[in-house]
Amino acid sequence: MALGSGTTPVLVGVGPDGALPVARTAARVAAAHGRALHLMHAFNWAALEAPAVSASRSHAEELLAEATVAANQSEPDVPVTAEIIEGSAVATLVRKSETAFLVAVGDGGMAHCDRCIPADSPAVQVAARADCPVLVARQEPPPTGPVLVGVDGSASAEIALAWAYACASRHRSHLLVAWVVESDAAVGEATDRLAALVARHGAGQPGVMVECRVVRGEPGDVLVEQSRAAQLVVVAARGDEPWRGMLGAVSQSLLYHAPAPVLVVRGVSGPPADDGPGHPAGRDQRP
Repeated sequence: MALGSGTTPVLVGVGPDGALPVARTAARVAAAHGRALHLMHAFNWAALEAPAVSASRSHAEELLAEATVAANQSEPDVPVTAEIIEGSAVATLVRKSETAFLVAVGDGGMAHCDRCIPADSPAVQVAARADCPVLVARQEPPPTGPVLVGVDGSASAEIALAWAYACASRHRSHLLVAWVVESDAAVGEATDRLAALVARHGAGQPGVMVECRVVRGEPGDVLVEQSRAAQLVVVAARGDEPWRGMLGAVSQSLLYHAPAPVLVVRGVSGPPADDGPGHPAGRDQRP
């Protein structure tokens, strides 16, 4: 696929903190999936006095210019556009997610906040409400490890697995599939179900090397620990109600504490075969 050939872009929320890391991470994702990059900064200028409006707009333009340079340095062949919008950043990203391949935002440093639960974080709000997958980038670059995905037998976890396979294929990485169980008695059944699940999904991705792990413990804690060596973590927004506009406990744990970038997906069907992780099948032709 030629760069920029997809019909929907990777949309990047550029805020005052962590703009350059998220631009670099999003550029790499856009390059891997043949997408253009659209940088967006939103701000409510209506609440400011005239001199402050001018200064804020100048600052926004500087942020976007710096983010554009960072994206170009990371992936010179990815087309980059930029836009300043008046309004709420979260509301704007959620609205524009309807016509985006993927939304990328920075985490605001919450991965280093061990004791806090920042439920009002813009990254968490966007991940909970967006209409497409949301990539939450970290301030530090991830290691060159595997793509990690957690599964639990739910339909939503299968969707996450489909996206994880596509990510691993596009990024030319191996895939680590983890199933976390509560007791030793559940290990045998989970091992069999995981093997069958990977065999079914892997049939269409023969070039992806896969490692399966069944681990006893608490899912959020186990996956956060496994993520320390991952280049990307893929997780379903929630396991039992995939279309509900909120996040489950495991996806929240990973967003708050995983050091790797986290891709949160929601849906009831897999990614388009030629597009990798983005909209559910067929949706990319809609916009």
